[in-house]
Amino acid sequence: MPKLKIKKSVADRFKVSKNGIVMRRKMGARHLRSNKSSSNKRRDKIPVEVKGQWAKKIKKLLGV
Repeated sequence: MPKLKIKKSVADRFKVSKNGIVMRRKMGARHLRSNKSSSNKRRDKIPVEVKGQWAKKIKKLLGV
């Protein structure tokens, strides 16, 4: 059976930790940040866990 190709767009957006947890970045952290508070901007840097069925789908697309 041939090796599965991973979906590059998914690989750029999501990371899988060594424990198998799928992580993503929060949206809205690229531009138009001048009207956001410092605490909100800080919070946007922290990766968030993807849960449930989405995590399964992403792992499948990443070949994990």
